[in-house]
Amino acid sequence: MPYYQTWEEFARAAEKLYLTDPMKVRVVLKYRHCDGNICMKVTDDSVCLQYKTDQAQDVKKIEKLHGKLMRLMVSKESHSGAMETD
Repeated sequence: MPYYQTWEEFARAAEKLYLTDPMKVRVVLKYRHCDGNICMKVTDDSVCLQYKTDQAQDVKKIEKLHGKLMRLMVSKESHSGAMETD
């Protein structure tokens, strides 16, 4: 399970993974205070995507993507083009 080096690649891959099968995808956020690292993991049990950072500016990006995925998970409308409109 390698970590993505750039945020843009990770965000694009996470959105694509979610849109392929929304019922199987899980999102996990983990923060380690002793290291100052935050890790975001998106998986559907066959594909696992991970992004790890210790930069404060990346926290906002992670929060924005996490919120976008959570809104899609609770919405009742079709997921087909929802990610491209945000």
